[in-house]
Amino acid sequence: MSPDHNPARHDRDSVARAALALLDEVGLADLSMRRIAARLDVQPSALYWHFANKQELLAELADRITARIPVTDDDVLTTARSIRDALFAYRDGAELVLSTYALRLGSSHAQIALEASLGPQSTDRATALLHFILGHTTLAQLRMHAESHGAAAAAAAEEIDPTAGLDSVFDLGVVAIAGISASQPRDRA
Repeated sequence: MSPDHNPARHDRDSVARAALALLDEVGLADLSMRRIAARLDVQPSALYWHFANKQELLAELADRITARIPVTDDDVLTTARSIRDALFAYRDGAELVLSTYALRLGSSHAQIALEASLGPQSTDRATALLHFILGHTTLAQLRMHAESHGAAAAAAAEEIDPTAGLDSVFDLGVVAIAGISASQPRDRA
């Protein structure tokens, strides 16, 4: 027997907020509808009043993660960094956004932000840049996660920072894909 719908108790927003909190605690691999329901003290079936399936919930989480990215005509490096920072704000944020992006779920807020920074007729470059940002940030988060669990390999007998040099590599990749020099202002024409 499924519980009666009680809209006063939980709504779409409270389910998504609970899911984001759990994402930070347990990571994407262990984020389940059952675990979210337990956090909210409801049966898993109660979540389906608000989300048709887990993919829809994950798309909502991806949208919430990327919603903080400003859509401005800032330079592309600033925009790329703001996308990366939004993905870093949540454990496995990059992997979550990457998986929903790959399935074409959710909004395309990050793509829109990149297109605004790159200027007219930039869809292909914005797409290539978004692919780079998602991949690079996923790699960095995986390395940080491995390091936090002691699973990262150490060079010689000393511990190393598994993300050392990733900022400069990130900037280099953005600049190369965007087709600008590191000090060149972007061409808005």
